[in-house]
Amino acid sequence: MDLEARVADLERRLAALEGERRTKPRLGDGDFWALNGLREQLAEAGEPDGGVLFTGAVRLPTGEQYAWQDGALTKVVLAEDWTSAAESFAALGHPVRLRLLHEILGGRRTAAELADSADLGTTGQIYHHLRQLVGAGWLHTPGRGRYEVPPGRVVPLLVALSASRS
Repeated sequence: MDLEARVADLERRLAALEGERRTKPRLGDGDFWALNGLREQLAEAGEPDGGVLFTGAVRLPTGEQYAWQDGALTKVVLAEDWTSAAESFAALGHPVRLRLLHEILGGRRTAAELADSADLGTTGQIYHHLRQLVGAGWLHTPGRGRYEVPPGRVVPLLVALSASRS
C-alpha cells in the first residue's frame, strides 16, 4: 500500500474514532492535489530531500481578498538558524495578541475600536500587545492609529493557526 493510501486510511480511522467525518475539498486531482504538484516540481528540480509548500486564497469578513504561496526546500529549512523565528512565534504566543489579530482581521482596526472589545484589557495593555505584534511583523500601521495585518502575513497567519489545531 503506498504512503498516500496509508495516510488516507489512517485519517478515516481517526475520524471514526473521534466520531466525526472529516472531508477534504477536492480542488484538483484527488485529495493530495497540492502535494502531488509539489512532488512533481521537486522531482523536476532534482531535489530528493523534498520541501514544504503553503498557500491560500482567502476572503476576510471585511471583503478583503488575499492570495499567497510560499515554499522552501527541506535542506534549506533544516540548515537555517531556527532561533531567528522565536520573536515571531513569541508574539503569537499570547491569547490577547491572537484575539487582537482576530479582531483586526474582522475589521476592527483602531485602538479605540479594539478597546471596546471585552477581555482585551486596558488601553495601555492593548497598546503593549499591539507594539509586540508590530515589532514581530504581524501588524503594521498604514495610518495614524490604524492597524492591519500586512498582506504578506495574512495567509501565513492562517496557516500557522491551522497548523496549531489538533
